[in-house]
Amino acid sequence: MGDHFEKGQHALLNEGEENEMEVFGYRTQGCRQILCLAASVISLGILPLVFYWRPAWHVWANCAPCSLQEADVVLLRTTDEFQIYSWKKVMWIHLSALSSTFGLTPDHPLITDEEYIINRAIRKPDLKVRCIKVQKIRYVWNNLEGQFQKIGSLEDWLSSAKIHLKFGSGLTREEQEIRRLICGPNTIDVEITPIWKLLIKEVLNPFYIFQLFSVCLWFSEDYKEYAFAIIIMSIISIALTVYDLREQSVKLHHLVESHNSITVSVCERNAGVQELESRFLVPGDLLILTGNKVQMPCDAVLIDGSCVVDEGMLTGESIPVTKTPLLKTDSSAPWKTQSEVDYKRHVLFCGTEVIQAKAACSGPVRAVVLQTGFNTAKGDLVRSILYPKPMNFKLYRDAIRFLLCLVGTATIGMIYTLCVYVLSGESPEEVVKKALDVITIAVPPALPAALTTGIIYAQRRLKKRGIFCISPQRINVCGQLNLVCFDKTGTLTRDGLDLWGVVPCDRNGFQEIHSFDSGKALPWGPLCAAMASCHSLILLNGTIQGDPLDLKMFEATTWEMAISADDFHIKGVPAHAMVVKPCKTASQVPVEGIAILHQFPFSSALQRMTVIVQEMGGDRLAFMKGAPERVAGFCQPETVPTSFVSELQIYTTRGFRVIALAYKKLETDHHTTALTREKVESDLIFLGLLILENRLKEETKPVLEELISAQIRTVMITGDNLQTAITVARKSGMVSESQKVILIEANETTGSSSASISWKLVEEKKHVALGNQDNYINIREEKSDNGREGSYHFALSGKSFHVISQHFSSLLPKILINGTIFARMSPGQKSSLVEEFQKLDYFVGMCGDGANDCGALKMAHVGISLSEQEASVASPFTSKTPNIECVPQLIKEGRAALVTSFCMFKYMALYSMIQYVGVLLLYWETNSLSNYQFLFQDLAITTLIGVTMNLNGAYPKLVPFRPAGRLISPPLLLSVILNILLSLAMHIMGFILVQKQPWYSMELHSACTVQNQSTSKLTIVPTTPEKIGSNGAFASFENTTVWFLGTINCIIVALIFSKGKPFRQPTYTNYVFVLVLIMQLGVCLFILFADIPELYRYLDLLCTPVLWRVYILVMLSSNFIVSLVVEEAIIENRALWTAIKRCFGYRSKSQYRIWQKNLANDSSWPPLNQISYSDVSGCGRGVSYSNPVFESNEEQL
Repeated sequence: MGDHFEKGQHALLNEGEENEMEVFGYRTQGCRQILCLAASVISLGILPLVFYWRPAWHVWANCAPCSLQEADVVLLRTTDEFQIYSWKKVMWIHLSALSSTFGLTPDHPLITDEEYIINRAIRKPDLKVRCIKVQKIRYVWNNLEGQFQKIGSLEDWLSSAKIHLKFGSGLTREEQEIRRLICGPNTIDVEITPIWKLLIKEVLNPFYIFQLFSVCLWFSEDYKEYAFAIIIMSIISIALTVYDLREQSVKLHHLVESHNSITVSVCERNAGVQELESRFLVPGDLLILTGNKVQMPCDAVLIDGSCVVDEGMLTGESIPVTKTPLLKTDSSAPWKTQSEVDYKRHVLFCGTEVIQAKAACSGPVRAVVLQTGFNTAKGDLVRSILYPKPMNFKLYRDAIRFLLCLVGTATIGMIYTLCVYVLSGESPEEVVKKALDVITIAVPPALPAALTTGIIYAQRRLKKRGIFCISPQRINVCGQLNLVCFDKTGTLTRDGLDLWGVVPCDRNGFQEIHSFDSGKALPWGPLCAAMASCHSLILLNGTIQGDPLDLKMFEATTWEMAISADDFHIKGVPAHAMVVKPCKTASQVPVEGIAILHQFPFSSALQRMTVIVQEMGGDRLAFMKGAPERVAGFCQPETVPTSFVSELQIYTTRGFRVIALAYKKLETDHHTTALTREKVESDLIFLGLLILENRLKEETKPVLEELISAQIRTVMITGDNLQTAITVARKSGMVSESQKVILIEANETTGSSSASISWKLVEEKKHVALGNQDNYINIREEKSDNGREGSYHFALSGKSFHVISQHFSSLLPKILINGTIFARMSPGQKSSLVEEFQKLDYFVGMCGDGANDCGALKMAHVGISLSEQEASVASPFTSKTPNIECVPQLIKEGRAALVTSFCMFKYMALYSMIQYVGVLLLYWETNSLSNYQFLFQDLAITTLIGVTMNLNGAYPKLVPFRPAGRLISPPLLLSVILNILLSLAMHIMGFILVQKQPWYSMELHSACTVQNQSTSKLTIVPTTPEKIGSNGAFASFENTTVWFLGTINCIIVALIFSKGKPFRQPTYTNYVFVLVLIMQLGVCLFILFADIPELYRYLDLLCTPVLWRVYILVMLSSNFIVSLVVEEAIIENRALWTAIKRCFGYRSKSQYRIWQKNLANDSSWPPLNQISYSDVSGCGRGVSYSNPVFESNEEQL
């Protein structure tokens, strides 16, 4: 149901976005509601509970389908593989309150202008707006287009001219009030969830409802002790969960509460500047930014003046960023795409801190509110925490199937029970109780609690190692990781850069390198001036702050920084300009200083920054700094040395970070703001190269070697230079010395030529000065490196990745199978790459320092942040130790936790089946186990084992294979089935043999040896229920035999199923567990052989001859030996299973395995020294593989 709908009933919400949903229209029906209400009463509240678990059923039962236009209820369904349903009531916003205040009428100019979504949402003539609120975002009904649309943002189609014209003078009071009412308050309100709400939500979990049913049944049968034990365990489990959720709720509330109470200055049209609480802001409001250290309460686009902003909250990197105003242009293109500069350069994001606001000549710093509330950047981050992406892990789906199998088994048992007890003439009440008992026996209520303890122990072990986890369920997923992506800077390499030297150049080419280690100052010249002034550093409270690279470069000049005073008068230089001056000890510097007039800030998209400066008493100059390839492209060709490429390669192949510098003289008669970036960045003179060293962290190489030896793929995703990335990959061991690197370059369609892709072998060049000749990697003699993905690696840039995704989508999976180095990747491309790896069925881990990695950390199966900034809240794992040692540690713990989960599942299945078999056999004689017998098995044996079996730590070595990721894998299923059959055979044998014994008699209820005659007399249990107490006549030889076999078998199974190597520490190291097993076995043997009448009477046991007790031990020992041999020789025998797979021709269904096999048999792959074009048949056309990720407006490099 829900898939057949009439026209207009179905639409898409947030089309093409990460949180895309389908929306269906429904209208409430009174008669249906009455019927549902009656059914709820008759079912004693079960129907509302089912509706709570299945929201779609609630809507289908209470409402009839209709168009979205008429709907009063909407049903929402996510478009991902989870297809999660939810429903929302359609609400009305009434503007009638404003009509009396402002005289609003349906034909008022503010209402009739239908250019904006807000006006299109107002229904005339009654001035009402239909809306729904989904995941904190408000959507209004667009009457013109007939669909729900997001509100709380300025329209994307607006051009810069339109923004300046419409919002440059602020909104009128009427416009503000209308927008306030429709868009809602500008708050990121994360209310602290009340404990009672958390409690109800947790208690209504289907598992706890089943526990409630079990407990009620046990109380009715006077099985109080275990019922209380389960209640206590459940209360502790619920309390811990509620406490954890409450703590998270409080933490998140405190994280955002300061945002909601900021006072801002807003310019109101016709009324001037007003002080206002930030919650009253609406999209289109004009903010006036004054002073320093201002928290941004919304997203706003800067239209006048400039700002220096700390974006640590968003990127995890506390480096001041300079924001420039959005200039008014004649272009009618949307403002985000009107120039090649990244539009984010003009946007002040919510939650970031404006460190400095610099007014322009024309007036104060002004910004137009773009987005409010949860539509903002911070709101989006908070929403990603409130509504995390569900985890698609096969283990959890298999767990449901596993429980359903147990329920199926229980149903068979119920039918058998009903037949036996009805035929024996038992009372209906007794028959129903016995039948329901079977369910609580076959489906163990303690299973989730036992599984949770394993995760809690793993979480505690991780915490001791400084790894913190906000999503404990993901610990199991860590055990399946087979590909880990690493950011480079700050993750594989050290955070800071050391300035190694500078290579000046003149007309004759590159000169000798100037090393800063020598202590000699750089001689005065344009290169020195560029290093002193071409940066985005700021002076804050007397300290210089900014990008570490800029800081190192400036410090190397030994110059000083100051702000010009009010009495500072130099033509064309404004007061309060940034001025850099040579230090007093510097000699032969002909200028007093350099004033920085204007900045075109650095952008990762443009890979460069430019400044316009004024030498005091000298020329006006422009300096550029950036990626060498980009800077050289803006220079006069004759000024770029002919050896530029080879010189650059000398340093990049040695792992240095290289920055190029260039300059030009400018006319002094132009005002700086009149100069466009295009005009300034042309005909430059090349100055030289700045060489910075980015050293590997000591831990990087051993960790990568450990991962690679464990056959876990390692991939580098960085924003840095491609050649530097290749060198770091080689130095770190990500690419071994014997493997070749193939560089893939893809170019966009240009004019007449279509998109192209080329493949070149990267030469492993060594600098001649290091004593080696240039050498090429031998292609032919390569052998596969220890079974790794071939003997070659692909390296490509973000630009090429984007082109391949768009024009060569059929090649993308082939490239990703061996793609190891991805350089110059934007944050959006990092996320897309992770998603593409996931499409190939890799379990992907992402490790980054939080800077630019937020999206990828969220997208990966396991995100590990090395930063403790706010940005890391989106990451499931955060490491206190800022190096990648946490990655193998996490994988080891994940593998151990996964194996523990399987051990627990297997044990719980066996325990319930052992009890199930025993009880059904006794039911044949219309007998059962007594309450104390059940209690001993449930509490003294299983509960203690469940709590201690999980204590094994992770094995210290990573082995080159992963544990099974599925519960229904053949070895696991076979293990459970064989052990169930062994237990069944043993129980049936014991049940039949005891009846064949010469001392067996239905009248005589004790059969001790002649020597124990006195004891046997004491242990005769009369069969009359009145004398026996409330438990009824349980004592029989069958009962005694079955109970001993079942109880000791539970201990045997625990020992066999407790796995050690290769994923967990050996069982003998789990001292608590071993001690518990020894004590339990000791107690059981004591009860078996100690003829204590009181104890036997208490446990409803009968005394049997010593020989029979020996027989019981022989049966158990045989069972133990056979079970152990089966487990070790068959179930845990990897070689055997590999041979079976080969014999049956089993092929992995994982996409990456299929591609690996295909590529291994493809002699034409990889294509070397070839160029392919997108219009060639087979390259991206008519291919089934698709990549929808890049259909969104992704920022392009």
